[in-house]
Amino acid sequence: MSNRQPSDANRRFFMRYAGLATQLLAAIALSVFLGLKADKAWNTKPLLSVLLPLIVLSALFYKLFKETNTTKK
Repeated sequence: MSNRQPSDANRRFFMRYAGLATQLLAAIALSVFLGLKADKAWNTKPLLSVLLPLIVLSALFYKLFKETNTTKK
C-alpha cells in the first residue's frame, strides 16, 4: 500500500467542488426557509415555498454550468 499524499491539483479540484456543493445546500436551505416565512406572512401557503427554491436551483445550476465549462478558446 502506498502512503502518497494527494497532489496539490487534486486538493484544489476537491475543494472547488466541495465549495460549490456547500453553496448549493446553503442556498436551497435559505430559499426554503424564506419561502416558508413569506408564505406564512402573505398567506400563499405552498406557492413561495415551491417557487423560490426552484428559482434558486435554476440560477445555481446555471452558475455551476458556467464555472465548470472548461472549453478552451
